[in-house]
Amino acid sequence: MVHTASGREVRHGLEDDDADTICAMATPSGQGGVAVVRVSGSRALEVAEEVAGPLPAPREAGLRRFRDARGETLDHGLVLVFPGPGSYTGEDVVELQGHGSPAAVTAVLEALCAAGARPAGPGEFSERAFLNGRLDLTQAEAVASLIEAETDGARRAALRALSGAFGQRVDGLADRMIDLRALIEAFLDFPEDEDVPADPPELAAEIEALGSELAEIRRRAAAGVRFGEGIRVALVGPPNAGKSSLLNVLSGEEAAIVSAQAGTTRDVVRQWAALGSRHAELLDTAGLRDAEAQDEIEAEGARRARAAASEADLLLVVIEAGKTLDEELRARIAEQAPRPVVVIVNKIDASGDEAGWEGESEVGAHVRRARVSAHTGAGIEALRRGLAALVDREAGEDAWAARHRHIEALDRAGEELEEALVVARRGGQEELVAEALRRAQTALGEITGRVSHEALLGRIFSGFCIGK
Repeated sequence: MVHTASGREVRHGLEDDDADTICAMATPSGQGGVAVVRVSGSRALEVAEEVAGPLPAPREAGLRRFRDARGETLDHGLVLVFPGPGSYTGEDVVELQGHGSPAAVTAVLEALCAAGARPAGPGEFSERAFLNGRLDLTQAEAVASLIEAETDGARRAALRALSGAFGQRVDGLADRMIDLRALIEAFLDFPEDEDVPADPPELAAEIEALGSELAEIRRRAAAGVRFGEGIRVALVGPPNAGKSSLLNVLSGEEAAIVSAQAGTTRDVVRQWAALGSRHAELLDTAGLRDAEAQDEIEAEGARRARAAASEADLLLVVIEAGKTLDEELRARIAEQAPRPVVVIVNKIDASGDEAGWEGESEVGAHVRRARVSAHTGAGIEALRRGLAALVDREAGEDAWAARHRHIEALDRAGEELEEALVVARRGGQEELVAEALRRAQTALGEITGRVSHEALLGRIFSGFCIGK
């Protein structure tokens, strides 16, 4: 028996309480053309019939009037019935599609509750889909990621996870760990069996193969996490090089103060923009110059600029045309490797340089160079295209929508595999190898829900929309 995030008890995926039927608005709140109210549970058909009258045939839309217990008309719209277990939640589901009036929706929900339903908790529909075997946890969380997607890349990553590809790879790896554990247990019980990998180097090779597969899964999941959070892009360089102007141009908003006076930016200015398929947080930083020329406030701004540069996924180093990179900027570029850097030569309208985007720079293989004028717009479109291509390449086209909890679980599994590998290479303690593999398998099980805990389910589904 499991206590779910909503507090009810379930056994073998179905509610013990047959009267536990939930309802909620499945479309965004506020005014709109259409609002969808969803009902799910063992009494969903009965409850919906109390409000909408005789229900249409499954998966066939029927026009109905929605009435309360007194017979007063609340709204009218379409009704769709999805019998379990072939519904989203695995239970009987009914959708009432009425007008997008907040007052009408509230009245319909109140009528459904009076008929025997109760308001759904956050994510409870997706939670039931998981508990009834319709989705694994990665797919359930991908539903939330798809709703939250703000870029095309995030949408594609969410759809890849929703298809089950992420969960299938994790479960496949866990199954391989189970198989290897079974062989080790067989060796311990039947050491004379020739089919058992009793030789430590052979066992180590099997564990190394598991580690390689785990690393690939983590890479794709980590890329998906960054899709959800957005990529961090820091603009650094000397004072008055045009960093604030570039931030305004790239974001399309006047977010940063632009002045001919050097040192206008003292703190980190943050602004969001779309770069390629990803959402990017642009960080405009204070200018970097000799410590002797800085007052106390400017020195603190420079410290924050260096901190932003060290944490950036992509570093934009902005200098004036005709100027060269000083030692500090070269150090910032070297520290960034292998993360990408773009050296942007700004103010070419004053120097007469030709605008454009270049490939690898002489500064390093991870460095690109662009020549632009934030004032006239020369080279800005080439810069946008170059940054978009660079970001998309770093993101990869095979990312899965993922959460930090997935990365934490994958890292724990990786630590256990490392422990298993050390023991396997040493030899003679195969039972410890098997135990480390068991712990790694348990960590992977938390990702898809093969191993679930009440607190874990509560944390996952409490962040969902009410109607999901």
